[in-house]
Amino acid sequence: MSLLEKINNPQDLKKLDINELPLLAKEIRREIIEVVSKNGGHLASNLGVVELTICLHYLLSCPQDKILWDVGHQCYTHKLLTGRRNSFKSLRQLNGLSGFPNPEESPCDPFIVGHSGTAVSQALGITVGQALQKEKGKVVAVIGDGSLTSGMVFEGMSNVAHQKRNLVVILNDNEMAISKSAGILSNYLNRMISSSTYNKVKENLSSLIKSIPRIGTKVLNLAERLDESLKGLLVPGVFFEQLGFRYFGPLNGHNIPMLLKTLRNVFTLPEPGLVHIITKKGKGYRFAEQSPERFHSASPFNIKTGEFRLLEKFTKQSKNRIRSIEEQAKDSLTGFTPKQSPTYTDIFGESLVELGREDENVVAITAAMELGTGLSRFRKEFPSRFFDVGIAEQHAVTFAGGLCKQGLKPFVAIYSTFLQRAYDQIIHDICLQNLPVIFIVSNAGIVGEDGPTHQGVFDFAYLGGLPNLSVLAAKDGEELKEMLRFAVRQERGPIAIRYPKTTVGSWQLAPKDPERQAYGTGKPTGQAVGNQRQKIELGKAEVMREGKEAMIISIGSMVYPSLKASSILIKEAFITVEEHSLQGGLGSKVLECFADRDIKVGIKRIGLPDKFIEQGRREELLLRYGLHAEGIAEEIKKWMGR
Repeated sequence: MSLLEKINNPQDLKKLDINELPLLAKEIRREIIEVVSKNGGHLASNLGVVELTICLHYLLSCPQDKILWDVGHQCYTHKLLTGRRNSFKSLRQLNGLSGFPNPEESPCDPFIVGHSGTAVSQALGITVGQALQKEKGKVVAVIGDGSLTSGMVFEGMSNVAHQKRNLVVILNDNEMAISKSAGILSNYLNRMISSSTYNKVKENLSSLIKSIPRIGTKVLNLAERLDESLKGLLVPGVFFEQLGFRYFGPLNGHNIPMLLKTLRNVFTLPEPGLVHIITKKGKGYRFAEQSPERFHSASPFNIKTGEFRLLEKFTKQSKNRIRSIEEQAKDSLTGFTPKQSPTYTDIFGESLVELGREDENVVAITAAMELGTGLSRFRKEFPSRFFDVGIAEQHAVTFAGGLCKQGLKPFVAIYSTFLQRAYDQIIHDICLQNLPVIFIVSNAGIVGEDGPTHQGVFDFAYLGGLPNLSVLAAKDGEELKEMLRFAVRQERGPIAIRYPKTTVGSWQLAPKDPERQAYGTGKPTGQAVGNQRQKIELGKAEVMREGKEAMIISIGSMVYPSLKASSILIKEAFITVEEHSLQGGLGSKVLECFADRDIKVGIKRIGLPDKFIEQGRREELLLRYGLHAEGIAEEIKKWMGR
């Protein structure tokens, strides 16, 4: 029996001898690599915190003691040590374990966490609550170096110091956020080396080295990186001490004996403490160590070669479900193809490069997500017009407003759920000023295995009601290109363009369907219209199929499934279809429009329920919630009483 198999809860871990912990770390890495290679997931970040997680649980007693993960995608070892080892193979699968902390799975998870910058504030709240309720328990917040670009972290740390609470912050420094961290911290540290304290230490050290007989001058001449060396040893401590924390480090985050000794001492402090550890992202798996960004959020891969595998179309359960509901229309889902077709993100990235070549005022902004938002090519071709502001979405939006005021055309590319963090800035700094900032709202709709923290199902609701802001959603890749060109040409106000995390062919009509052929090739067939693409006009719908008995109003990713569903239905009605929460989405806007004009007609809204959508493959979730051709048709039939 392996060491890992003996651990069914955190107390079992404490039964191991300290000398056995490095072997346990190896077993945990093998398990994580094995499961993520099949299911996909956040590999590199989890491999980097194995030893730290073991040490925390070896010293603490969860759930009485609390560990707050920032962000939660580094919690895989934590799950394995807190009673979820037997279900770990279901990680990120439909009805399986979440890829993030989840209190419904274990009392050892205080919060669901998928966004960065939250842990310190959460930890302080728990610490203060424990004091008020006279409860005992140690509280630890684990943050990454990328979190230091989030203003919320510094707000929390400032308040911790002000209240002099004895929680512990562990800074996991792997010198790598999702993309390279950006922000003021490095500049601040550089300014610190000009301080009198630093220069006095430098001067004294230089004098000491010179005084060494015979070799002193040679040693000093070889110390060309003295400033950097001293900065690494002195300045981080000064920086965090100024924030009110006792500083310890930097320490080797993979040295278990050193970590145990240091953490044990720090946990006894009556004041805030910060432990700075250095870890290697992807440690223990060669390909992840070499390409940590590539294996940050990895697709299933071949362990021996490191090559990503294509996902199977569906799980066996999903295939059975498809067969049961599509007896006579088996081809309606064949638009989902596992071949390497471009994603909406790919098309955006390529199109923005073209726009950048045509217009030197086009600039791009991202919040530590260069790869995820498809901006790598733009950065390489136009480095002076590319800005990665770090995990600071609020700043990204207001910064774009400043660029806009100078006549530039900023594209702000941020995932749908991360853009939520900048809501006030969108309203106050962009919409109120009526600035033509272009928001690229990627990963909109159902994202998939990352679950409720990442499902982008609220952006229509939180953006759709803002004055001056227009929201666009592309039904396919060509329309996305047209929308990007439309956005860069107009100057009447801000525009948001949303698109899903999928290939451009996913969940559209099968190529042999006449509706798809007519629309895609310009050859009129049957009742389909749209022989040529309609010019984009704000507020004007595009007629995809003419009819007399019913009207289906759909947008973005739901256009083609709705077009297919229309061939099944004949009845006088209005139906709206959207890959978005029904509350505040397209259907709500249509209802408001009809109410304002006193139009009385039956309306059926089809979309996602008023809940946080669980993890699972995007295709499985679309099936579960009926957002496909036959599902849409069945829902309308039920509504019409047929």
